[in-house]
Amino acid sequence: MGSKKRIYLSPPHMSGKEQKYVEEAFRSNWIAPLGPHVDGFEEELASFLKVKCALALSSGTAAMHLALLALNIKQGDLVFCSALTFTATANPILYVGAEPVFIDSEPQSWNMSSLALERALAEAITDKLKPKAVIVVNLFGQSADMEPLKKLCKNYGVPLVEDAAESLGATYRGRPSGSFGKFGILSFNGNKIITTAGGGALVSDDLESLERARYLASQARQPVKHYEHNEVGYNYRLSNILAAIGRAQLEVLEERVQARRTVFERYQQAFKDMDGISFMPEAGYGRANRWLSVMTINPELCGTSKDDLIEILEKENIEARPVWKPMQLQPLFADKKYYAHREGISISARLFEQGLCLPSGSNLAEVEQNRIIEIIQSVLVK
Repeated sequence: MGSKKRIYLSPPHMSGKEQKYVEEAFRSNWIAPLGPHVDGFEEELASFLKVKCALALSSGTAAMHLALLALNIKQGDLVFCSALTFTATANPILYVGAEPVFIDSEPQSWNMSSLALERALAEAITDKLKPKAVIVVNLFGQSADMEPLKKLCKNYGVPLVEDAAESLGATYRGRPSGSFGKFGILSFNGNKIITTAGGGALVSDDLESLERARYLASQARQPVKHYEHNEVGYNYRLSNILAAIGRAQLEVLEERVQARRTVFERYQQAFKDMDGISFMPEAGYGRANRWLSVMTINPELCGTSKDDLIEILEKENIEARPVWKPMQLQPLFADKKYYAHREGISISARLFEQGLCLPSGSNLAEVEQNRIIEIIQSVLVK
C-alpha cells in the first residue's frame, strides 16, 4: 500500500457549522438528555420532508422497530420487505416476532418490484394471510416507484413503511423521499449523506401513532411524578449533542446531494464507452441523491469480476464494497419466502453478483477520484 492516503467509501463530511450548535449545547449544559436541539432538529426535519412530525432517535434501526410496534405488529404476523437492502431493514421484523417475506427489485430503479409485490399480495390474500405492513427501501439514494406500490398497498389495505435511510434529499415526482409511507425511516449513521455520528428518525403525518412511538422510545414512562411503567419501553431517543450536529448537517444537505451527484457523473462519464460496465439508472420520476455510486461489471465482457476489482482497489488503499447481499441469500433468512421480479428472474441476485459501490463521499477530491478511475481503467482496458 505504501503511503497512499486511504480513500473511504462514504466518510462523514463536516461543514464547520456543527461547532456553533454544539457549543450552544455545552453552554446551556444540555448534553446527553433531550433538549432544545432535539426539538429544533425534529421541527426542521419535518419541515424539510413536508410531513407533520418527526421523532429523532438513536438509529434508523430503532426507527424501524418503533414503526412496527406503532403498527401493532406481533408474533406470527407477516411483513413484506424489499429483498435488496441492508439487514437493519429486516431485523426489526424479527424483533417483534413477525415473519418476513422478501420482495425482489425491478431493473428500472433497483427498488421493489410492483410485479413481485402484486403476486405476493394476491397469494397472501388467497391464503388468508394478509401482511400487516410492506417495507419499501429506497436503495443507494433513489426512491422506489411509489405510485404503483402505494396503489397496491391501498387496494389491499396494507400500510406502507418507507425506508429512506439511504435517500434523504432525493425526490419522487417533486416530493421529498421519506414522506410517502404511513411511516418514513431515516438514518444519520456516519456513512450517510448527512450524519449525527449515530442516529435516525421516524417521520409521519399520523400524530397519534408518532406520539405512541415517542412514548415507547422514552422507556414507556407514564406521565406521573414517580417512575411508572405499564409495558416494555426502549431507550431510543437522540441526545441533544447529536441533534446539534444534525441541525448543522441538515443545512448543507442540498450541497451534499449536488456533490455526490457530481461524483457519480464523473464515474459515469469515465466508463460510458466500456462494454460490460453499467451504472445504477436514474428513474425518470425523480432525483436520486446518489448516496453511493454503484456500477455493475459483466465479467464475461470485462474479463474481471466485481470481487477482483474490489481486491485490486483495496491493494491501492481504496475502499469499495459489493452491493448489499439480498436478504433471501442471507443464512439468517434462508427459510423465508421470496418473490422474484418475474418467475425465474431474480434481479437482486444478479445485482449482487455484478454490483459494486465505489467511493462516493461528498468530500472526495477530484484528484482522488481520478486515481480510482485510472486504476479501474488499467484493469479493464488490456
